[in-house]
Amino acid sequence: MKYPKFLTSHATIGVTAPSDGITDPVKINRLEHAIYKFSCEGYSILETENVRSSEKGISSDAKTRARELEYLFEEPLVEAIICAGGGDFLLEMLSEMNFEKVEKNPKWIQGYSDPTGLLYLITTKLDIATIYGDNFKTFGMENWHLSLKNNLEILKGNLVTQNNFDLYEKNDIPYTSGLEDYNLDTPVVWKSLWNHSSVTMKGRLIGGCLDLLISMIGTRFDYTKEFIERYKEDGIIWYFDNCELTSEGVIRAMWQLKEAGWFNYTKGIIFGRSMTNSSYYDISFEEAIKRQLEDLNIEVLWDLDIGHVKPTVTLINGAIAEIKYENGKGSINFTLE
Repeated sequence: MKYPKFLTSHATIGVTAPSDGITDPVKINRLEHAIYKFSCEGYSILETENVRSSEKGISSDAKTRARELEYLFEEPLVEAIICAGGGDFLLEMLSEMNFEKVEKNPKWIQGYSDPTGLLYLITTKLDIATIYGDNFKTFGMENWHLSLKNNLEILKGNLVTQNNFDLYEKNDIPYTSGLEDYNLDTPVVWKSLWNHSSVTMKGRLIGGCLDLLISMIGTRFDYTKEFIERYKEDGIIWYFDNCELTSEGVIRAMWQLKEAGWFNYTKGIIFGRSMTNSSYYDISFEEAIKRQLEDLNIEVLWDLDIGHVKPTVTLINGAIAEIKYENGKGSINFTLE
């Protein structure tokens, strides 16, 4: 596994919109404040032209999105890249990307949700570690949550132990200024699918937004089998962030991944808190994942601080992760091997 160089003091961070851009005035204010907050930490921001553009769900056409991202990889001043936000159509730009430019200029690239398609491909195809963490505009909150502080520490190379947070935002509050902090209203409780009181799992971490990953199965951008075969001695730990899938959709997704061979050499699976918990047949999320995973004989944890329901831990695709769980609490540590 190749690990990019970590951020140095007074580095430049590139921001681009490989999916959708930002045009809403309140979100623009949050974007501007994120730039300010990073400047307070000593960092400069290099923003591509498509960041403040959006038309029918995309910041620009697929070729433009690809060229702007490639520019940041090739620009010597830029030490890391953070995606501006999420969306729905990032996968289109993969068809236009020249991944040789990424391979020749490895840098940390970070995002979550729709950027999964890009991060997952860079790690599985090019063997370059990537970061599943907050998109850039999240850093525009007035008071950085510990999750954001940990994220920056990891980008700087300080691989802090990330413990579960105490509270999460079950009911978010609409922005008025764009600088709002999280509405932390509900206690965090990690859960074991098999009701084990204590769990430890260690292996090579890979995953992302489940909604996106199922779209990649069997395409020319699916390098999963090569990746898991390469690291079978380490064993694989999967993480999944469910954005919009119903329980029925989760059942189908888990079946797809199993039948595609993605769970070969798997030591464990961790799920974030689902943003959508709906079901036509009154099937809970817990029932959905148990239905498809009970025959794998592996540890499964769910309702972790991952993904769309904030706050979330920072995850390093391709690194060795050690995840410890005990009675509703847990921690994640990374080793760069």
